[in-house]
Amino acid sequence: MDDPAGTLQPLRQRVCAARHIVVLTGAGMSAESGIPTFRDALTGMWANVDPMQLASEAGFRANPARVWAWYAERRHGVRAAQPNAGHRALGDFARRLPGRLTVVTQNVDDLHQRAGNTDAIRLHGDILQDRWLDSCPRTMRGSTCDTAFAEPGDPPICAECGNRVRPGVVWFGEALPLDALTAAEQAADACDLMLVVGTSGAVWPAAGLAARARHAGAHVAIVNPEPSDIDADAHQLVRGTAAGVLPPLFAA
Repeated sequence: MDDPAGTLQPLRQRVCAARHIVVLTGAGMSAESGIPTFRDALTGMWANVDPMQLASEAGFRANPARVWAWYAERRHGVRAAQPNAGHRALGDFARRLPGRLTVVTQNVDDLHQRAGNTDAIRLHGDILQDRWLDSCPRTMRGSTCDTAFAEPGDPPICAECGNRVRPGVVWFGEALPLDALTAAEQAADACDLMLVVGTSGAVWPAAGLAARARHAGAHVAIVNPEPSDIDADAHQLVRGTAAGVLPPLFAA
């Protein structure tokens, strides 16, 4: 978006003047890099599979090989994708002005990190990381057990106790990581500008961060091509995509 009419200029002025900016990003931002949203990825052999069977602990326990294959396919797509202009704009801004920007993301890929926002707060985990499905007996005895040493398989398992490896994402019915949620809430409370980019606003508690920031006194702008469920929480709506809107907003 080249913004010939200057419609973004007031928001850009806010970006330049803000002491602390929070950018909350959702699936639409990663979709611009070719990573399908969760629902959009349910095609081909996955088209008739209940999403709850692919993204829940119960589904994993019922058919671990199927869920592992689903995430292996999604991981391949994440590794092949590249940060888009929106990711790069945020990364460049953070490098130029350290401490001014906090990225909070609902996305489980690593595109923000690869673009330069290495401290992005991940609310829904990291699809490229593994963790144990159950509490590791070795940890309970005071030692550690790294998933890297699990026996190969689909999924890998612990040779000692049979514990399975699972993707390091937040599944349906699971709580968000407490440290990530706390950090996101603190950032929302402290910012004077929040941009909500590429999210439908339908997934909680992430969707509540916009109202929280506004209540704390921040100016809230939503950047999305389509209406979202939390448009009423915003002072300003920008109908555009992350790759089109963020570069002119955060340009040097």
